[in-house]
Amino acid sequence: MPFIDGKYIESTSTETFDVFNPANGQLLHRLPQGSAEDIDRAVASARIAFDEGRWHGTAPSFRKQALQRLADLVEAEAAQLDALDAEEMGKPVSTSFCNAAAAASFIRFNTEAIDKLTGDVFSSDTDSFISQRKIPFGVVGAIAPWNFPTYNAVLKSIPALAAGNCVVLKPSELSTRSAVRIAELAVQAGLPAGVFNVVPGIGQTVGKTLALHNDVDMLTFTGSTTIGKLMLQYAGQSNMKPVITECGGKSPQIVFNDGVDLDAAADAIAGSILNNQGQVCSAGTRLLVQRDIESTLIEKITERFKKITIGDPLDSRTTFGPLVTQQQCKKVMDYIHAGKNSGAELVTGGHQLRQETGGYFIEPTVFRNLKATDKIAQEEIFGPLLSVMVFDDEDEAIELANHTIYGLTTFAWTARLSTGMKLAKKIRTSIGISAAAQTGEGAGHAFSAEPAKQSGMGVESGLAGIESYLRRQLIWINHG
Repeated sequence: MPFIDGKYIESTSTETFDVFNPANGQLLHRLPQGSAEDIDRAVASARIAFDEGRWHGTAPSFRKQALQRLADLVEAEAAQLDALDAEEMGKPVSTSFCNAAAAASFIRFNTEAIDKLTGDVFSSDTDSFISQRKIPFGVVGAIAPWNFPTYNAVLKSIPALAAGNCVVLKPSELSTRSAVRIAELAVQAGLPAGVFNVVPGIGQTVGKTLALHNDVDMLTFTGSTTIGKLMLQYAGQSNMKPVITECGGKSPQIVFNDGVDLDAAADAIAGSILNNQGQVCSAGTRLLVQRDIESTLIEKITERFKKITIGDPLDSRTTFGPLVTQQQCKKVMDYIHAGKNSGAELVTGGHQLRQETGGYFIEPTVFRNLKATDKIAQEEIFGPLLSVMVFDDEDEAIELANHTIYGLTTFAWTARLSTGMKLAKKIRTSIGISAAAQTGEGAGHAFSAEPAKQSGMGVESGLAGIESYLRRQLIWINHG
């Protein structure tokens, strides 16, 4: 049920939505579909909280302490939150990537940044003082996807809160429980009522109403490109609210034969496909490999696919779980059939597994001998399917990498600095360049990313991600 103004309330919706356990196909729970009235109440609560200055009007130290306590509470309940996510959408509890512990760490980074956000003072004449401060937009509407429920709930809400906004979060109807629990923990941590509200429900009603709401000052969305485009339209149809969209991806893994550690590359590429069953927007699902190492690399990747443990995502021994819904399972199988019909070569996989359990399991699948225009090489699949294409030189690799409507990220494997620099300058995405396995945590949560093309718009994560939720106010004082 919705969590509004610091407490649970009954939804005004009379229609319900069934959520099934993806590991066995059994009914998990029946939820209200949500209503426009639910959103109206949540936005009104957030507006009152913002206008009264319950959050942004407090000292930075107060906000830091409250969000730090929230991070502690999320960390303390990490196992329970991971279990909720596993039961609702199939992410194995053994998967550490974007789990509840990582969500707590993300909260802490944003918390520490609260008193480190600064404005500008400009050079001027002796009779004036000109500055620009950064202030919160007000009420932020946040729409999160289902694939990493706990982590996405904080990714879409915590930077906005760190910037001083009040938030109305709409989690996916497929994975709501962890988001609502985090809002409950936020009140326990000391966030005032109305600052963080969560309204579950279906996108056609709750999500659309939130995006169209004239009292929502900013919108942040993660999901498909198709729905992301609707978010931009809704913003224009309402009050021209600014929008951050992080949408689909068809990210390339580019591997050169110039001295790269192919075992490390195979580990990373296989891991990208296996992680959360390939249900990751930034998954490197297009393998672009230099021709003379294609067979070797494919063999190494498929060997790693054989080492997975398929099963109940609530079992700590499971490393590969089900897809989120029966519909998503059918969608991925349709793509596999499209790959077969295109004339591409099926190297491994291609079958639905454990059908006797009623769950939605698909084995990791690899196709080779694709054309760049083939459906499975162009469209986001959101499942464990890898499309392999070969290239002969850098220019051909760059052309293949850019040959998609998406621009989320690129993973490149080369031991030559000159090759890496050329890729970075000519590929229209963020890019990670490696020659060996990553051994450290890199920049942690401090890096920021901005998608290109139809993968979305706006900056997320890092200090720049928090500043996305702040607008610039010019203050010009003539005192002569």
